[in-house]
Amino acid sequence: MSHYIVGDIQGCFRELEALLTKVSFNPENDTLWCVGDIVARGPDSRDALKFFYQNSRSVHTVLGNHDLNLMAVLLGYRKPNPKDKLDTLLADSERFSWLDWLRQQPLLQQLKSHETVIAHAGIYPWWKLEEAAQYANEVENVLVGTQFESFMRELFGNTPEKWDSSLQEFDRYRFIVNAFTRMRYCSPDGELEFSKKDNPYQSSSQDSFKPWFNFWPESDNRVIFGHWAALMGETRRQDVIALDTGCVWGQHMTLYNVESKTFFHQPALSGK
Repeated sequence: MSHYIVGDIQGCFRELEALLTKVSFNPENDTLWCVGDIVARGPDSRDALKFFYQNSRSVHTVLGNHDLNLMAVLLGYRKPNPKDKLDTLLADSERFSWLDWLRQQPLLQQLKSHETVIAHAGIYPWWKLEEAAQYANEVENVLVGTQFESFMRELFGNTPEKWDSSLQEFDRYRFIVNAFTRMRYCSPDGELEFSKKDNPYQSSSQDSFKPWFNFWPESDNRVIFGHWAALMGETRRQDVIALDTGCVWGQHMTLYNVESKTFFHQPALSGK
């Protein structure tokens, strides 16, 4: 049995298939986790989501910002962005079954026996891991509860920018979701900055905002995340692993074997 984690798929299903073939992935014995963003921008979002849904005993995901956006689109609370190429998915008769499956997926997953933690954008550095798990669970309970539709209507926005344990209801949930699914840069006092998406190692910016993992304390746990394609896998840390390597932008998709700590890469395929 092997455990694998794959970076953002974003509708690039052919590349995922090629990677799984490369490692002889067997859903009867092996387990696959995605760091989130199964859908959007690539050509095959429907096939990618259908694959996860149909193989849900062995193929799993944490929620990414594009997955949450799809949920809101399916509910009619957001208009689909043509750039997301979701028309085929949105026309499929199974779409609401997929919605029900998505709302049951976690924001944070711990593979405790492997000392590995998975979250789409990372973990807010001012939370201990136990706190992060608690806050993720708060939102996960809302997603499967009676507040689900109200939550989806109130979810999208950039405020509050900074965590306060006294935050209540949808302000609290919105910050938690933004931290897990949209975070890249933070200030030293914990403010999130959503407009910066560049590679910090190629930037001449002198402002106070730094990559969130610059503030994350060293840990025995590996934190594995996606979301930040511009990093191209570079964090300059052994315990923080970035798996979004820009397949949907013409780069490559990355798969990570948890046991052997081995990376596998699949270049973006032509003909998209």
